[in-house]
Amino acid sequence: PTTSIPSPTNFFMFSHPKHTMSTTPLTQSYDSTTLFYTLSAILVLTWSAWTYLKSKTMNLGGTPPLPPGPRGLPLVGNLLGLDPELHSYFATLAETHGPILKLQLGSKLGIIVTSPSLAREVLKENDVVFANRDVPYVVRNSAHGVADIVWTPYGPEWRMLRKVCVLKMLSNATLDSVYSLRRREVGRTVGQVFCRVGSPVDVGEQVFLSILNVITSMLWGGTVEGDEGASVGAEFREVVSQITDLLGKPNLSDYFPGLAWFDFQGIMKKNRGLIRRFDQIFESLISQRMKIEEEGVNGKNDFLQFLLRLKDEGDSKTPLTIIHVKALLLDMVVGGSETSSNAIEFAMAEIINQPEIMKKAQKELDAVVGKDNIVEESHILKLPYLQAVMKEALRLHPTLPLLVPHCPSQTCVVGGYSVPKGSGVFVNVWAIHRDPSNWDNPLKFKPERFLEDSPKWDFSGSDLKYFPFGSGRRNCAGIAMAERMVMYSLATLLHSFNWELPPGEKMDLSEKFGIVLKKKAPLVAIPTPRLSYPSLYDYTS
Repeated sequence: PTTSIPSPTNFFMFSHPKHTMSTTPLTQSYDSTTLFYTLSAILVLTWSAWTYLKSKTMNLGGTPPLPPGPRGLPLVGNLLGLDPELHSYFATLAETHGPILKLQLGSKLGIIVTSPSLAREVLKENDVVFANRDVPYVVRNSAHGVADIVWTPYGPEWRMLRKVCVLKMLSNATLDSVYSLRRREVGRTVGQVFCRVGSPVDVGEQVFLSILNVITSMLWGGTVEGDEGASVGAEFREVVSQITDLLGKPNLSDYFPGLAWFDFQGIMKKNRGLIRRFDQIFESLISQRMKIEEEGVNGKNDFLQFLLRLKDEGDSKTPLTIIHVKALLLDMVVGGSETSSNAIEFAMAEIINQPEIMKKAQKELDAVVGKDNIVEESHILKLPYLQAVMKEALRLHPTLPLLVPHCPSQTCVVGGYSVPKGSGVFVNVWAIHRDPSNWDNPLKFKPERFLEDSPKWDFSGSDLKYFPFGSGRRNCAGIAMAERMVMYSLATLLHSFNWELPPGEKMDLSEKFGIVLKKKAPLVAIPTPRLSYPSLYDYTS
């Protein structure tokens, strides 16, 4: 005889040896199926009751409840319902659930904020509580750990790194000292485009390579030059591209920390390999720069030289280590290349889509620079209309549509709801920038809106209707460098060439979500020269 698996009604009898029963295979199958569905139902009801009671019992003792949000499934929560285009998906959820809502992402609670007033509560009024980042598992467990300015927890170490970046490495004086390197790389790009006049050019790819070359040139352009510098840049570009892709992949280890050890997706293994390659590149560069310093050779300035000197002169209480140096340089490339190049690509796409805007921008450039001259960074402050074009591009297409996620160090109240300690907080700047209650005709690309009240709309994040670089103490440390690179590159491309789509092509302005917002379809356009003399297209010397 076979022993049946008990149903809930005979469990007690089955548990005692005197009441062991025999059944037919049909009865055994029936009882097994009944037990499976019964246990599943109990699991679902238990989980639903737990989440319901959890949100309601937050009221005990005067503690507000959790924000509203869509109902999730047991264990996985809302993970299976996520749309890949998170920025627009979160905006749609906000229309139903309000300007603050919750999503259960596996064992992780996500909070989405979608209004200027609530963004102010998070980034300004409670900025110390929200000063930490929601650090991805792949970053927490990388070789460098959390040693950079993006992910380091708020405290003495972060303040030291911020000081190094904002007051020293990315100060106006330091940026001025490496202008010749930026000028050289932008000039090379102009020359490359000039060789392809009349033919389709992938603007996004060309701009990305240009910006990456500008950044890497500032990093080590005074240490390695020529073919060696090009070779290092090519390898670094490949490593950075793969690291960015890894950071953008959904990682089970973030949603289910208990499974992190297994690394089911192989993300940690790939990341360790990439970090090893990155270390090899920088160990070689650092050795060369240290040799230059030891020999007393009067080489050109670059950021690597600057950081190594800071390391040697460091504060004994919070020293700048070689790991910090590597992490900061990686931040510069990962955080500066795609963000700046994508902003330029979106701006160029919007400009080409409205030829009258291109004409206005070029008229301003001709008046300030002239067709018998080339753009210099010193011209940027004299180009208010082009600055408005850049600001409008960053309004419609903010490079970090959800900023970098914040993580409260203690449970906090936002908008009358409880935001638990350790949750991931996403501020949907993309949705705020497109909210009709904040902007007139928000989906129209209209640079003039930034000329009407220009002092108000800056990149400081003081007005939470417009903050493409974030706000509060964890806003972007590289605003000064980004503004220079985007404006200088954009001004040079528009001043040097006319641009139009290939015959029969229509502009596609659709976006693709990622850590950095991308244009879904690459911008391909045809350049034609507009300067007075061909010699003006060769100014790299």
